[in-house]
Amino acid sequence: MPRSLSFAIILTFFAAFSAAAQSQDSSAAPPHSTSQDPASPAETKKPKKVWTNEDIPNAKGAISVVGDTKNNSKPTASKPANAQYAASVRKQLDKLQGQIADIDKQLVDLKNFSAGEPSTTASGVKLDKSYQREPIEVQLRALQDKKKDLESKVDALLDEARKKGVDSSQLR
Repeated sequence: MPRSLSFAIILTFFAAFSAAAQSQDSSAAPPHSTSQDPASPAETKKPKKVWTNEDIPNAKGAISVVGDTKNNSKPTASKPANAQYAASVRKQLDKLQGQIADIDKQLVDLKNFSAGEPSTTASGVKLDKSYQREPIEVQLRALQDKKKDLESKVDALLDEARKKGVDSSQLR
């Protein structure tokens, strides 16, 4: 019996204490609705202390100050990119960009031919080219697809070089 009696006393004590706390809260601010206002937790937070130069000598313990040379560790130097790798990437990029330039010229030639204008080549005769049975629109689409493929290869090559630490200025 003594345990249940002490439990009942403690339970009534907590109930009375919580009722007193609720009555103090309700007298301080009238409730607007049954749900809690989401801004209320932010209002109850203690504002942060703003430190000034006058407060620093009176502070206890270590204080981290921006620009303090004592606390700065040596910056980790990134491993310089391999010059041989950068040269090979540059060579591959030049090759791909040359192919893109050739495709651009072919596209201009086909567009001029379809418009009835003369070819952009000097003589207009290509001895190494054969007759194409495909319509010009199909040839244009094929060249544009090939150009997109080459551009995606250039992008992938640049991304791979960037991931390996090669700066874009080394690829020019």
